Amino acid sequence: MQSLAGHSDSPRLDAEVLLGKILGLTRSGLIARGTDPVTDASREAYEALLARRREGTPVAYLTGTREFWSLPLTVSPDVLVPRPETELLVEHALGLMPAAQARRVLDLGTGSGAIALAIASERPRAHVTGVDLSAAALGVARGNAHALRLTRVEWRLGNWYEPVQGARFDVIVANPPYVAAGDPALRKLGAEPALALAPGPTGLEALRLIIDGAAAHLSPRGWLLLEHGSTQGGAVAAHLARAGFGSITSHADHAGNTRVTRGINHFAH
Repeated sequence: MQSLAGHSDSPRLDAEVLLGKILGLTRSGLIARGTDPVTDASREAYEALLARRREGTPVAYLTGTREFWSLPLTVSPDVLVPRPETELLVEHALGLMPAAQARRVLDLGTGSGAIALAIASERPRAHVTGVDLSAAALGVARGNAHALRLTRVEWRLGNWYEPVQGARFDVIVANPPYVAAGDPALRKLGAEPALALAPGPTGLEALRLIIDGAAAHLSPRGWLLLEHGSTQGGAVAAHLARAGFGSITSHADHAGNTRVTRGINHFAH
């Protein structure tokens, strides 16, 4: 634990999770067997994981798993590690989708498939499509869908709306890259794929592209929901308004940071 102090916001938790990974034990199992001897091989393997954590590798990459919306997901350096705050996006999307109705949902930049699979798990009648520019990321997403036996999810390879030309959806969700290129926070995120983090100088580039293309891919009165940085809500809401969206609202996560902004497509096609 002490060796991770200054390298993690939760050094004790990280140390326990990594030790559990080596020993094949849960955190409660570690407590119950805390006095058991540890082999030299296990100790060496544990020290190697601690060293990688000190270098900045996320715990999820070291264990190969991350829980999101109570779903166990496989993750790798090919995908962004799913964050708890992204569950807010799922929560608001589900609130717009009555369980009895069959909705068509598009998840742009799906990565590990976390958002798409969370929605599919809660709305079995929904048909969900996940799009990503990275073939390796889609491989992770497909593997997660298979492991969770969520079969009503379709995966498409390509850049934003390109793989779904001509298709329309009732709900579009996206957690796109939104970190500005010069943001110091990127230094702490160096182990994660740059493609999923920084879209350009302002951090708003991908968000604007998604907003500009959304109306052509939404059903009349379909919804667009976007995750963004904590200081970007005003800019995202303003761009939605310029693009003709209505009923625009922004919502804060549990830490009080504005994290999700949504709007409804008022145009009939």
